Amino acid sequence: MPSLFASYLRVYEPLTAFDRERQVFWREYAREGRDLGLVEGPARQRTAVLEALGAGWTRLPDLPDEAYVLEWDGAVLVCPWNLRLRVAEAALNARDGVPAVLADAFVPPVLAGQAKAVVEDWRSGAKVLEQGVPRVHEQISTWGVPLRWFAFVDLEEREISLASRRRVLRYRTEISKARRRAHRAVSVLRKSLGDAPITEAVEEGTRWLEEFHPRSVVELDYGGLVNLLPEDSLTADDSPGLVAAGLSALSRGDTESATEAYEELVARWRVVQLLERCN
Repeated sequence: MPSLFASYLRVYEPLTAFDRERQVFWREYAREGRDLGLVEGPARQRTAVLEALGAGWTRLPDLPDEAYVLEWDGAVLVCPWNLRLRVAEAALNARDGVPAVLADAFVPPVLAGQAKAVVEDWRSGAKVLEQGVPRVHEQISTWGVPLRWFAFVDLEEREISLASRRRVLRYRTEISKARRRAHRAVSVLRKSLGDAPITEAVEEGTRWLEEFHPRSVVELDYGGLVNLLPEDSLTADDSPGLVAAGLSALSRGDTESATEAYEELVARWRVVQLLERCN
């Protein structure tokens, strides 16, 4: 299940990225103000998934289309939630690590089969061909931020607000900039580290970014993690800068400086990851 202590990597696409029917729907959706904000949205997603999984366990339910809406340079962009996919993933995850008898009782094989078909359909790109939209607009990571995400944004793009109970720390950038940074990171990592896990992870993220409309916006949102960190830590956080410094050091062959930047990042985010064990 999605945790409220999670970070998010989202892509908002302009309405022109969708087919005509979807364009009409999302334009009306935005005009009526039906979207939830980034603070309320994750909780609503979690509730929708839990309610869907408790609905008889005989089929995957039809869920309403929801999205985050962003106005950027006078244009309306949307980040669809893909709730049906989220429910399918949750149903499959619920079977992981559970004895077969219990797994079948909790998630019957017929439901698991439907869930697997939905997930494979999206991963295979069938939805891209059928509807003209990528398989998923939002990636979620619980109890931390994947270090590779920081390679897609710049420290100067940070938006931070700690003045109220609704803390926010996020980065937003044009997808063209995110793609250039991603490709540069892959190039540096491949030359320096070869087929290392971090290289493959950044390559996967780069391929994901390439699926979207060229006028999209990328957002790295610390989400509920801002409630786990003190204000001074949030204000001083320079994780994208550390990643950029580490990549620059690698490109110069300065492995010592690159290692220092990496170790500082790992130590910083390990503190957050360890909180999961205390929960």
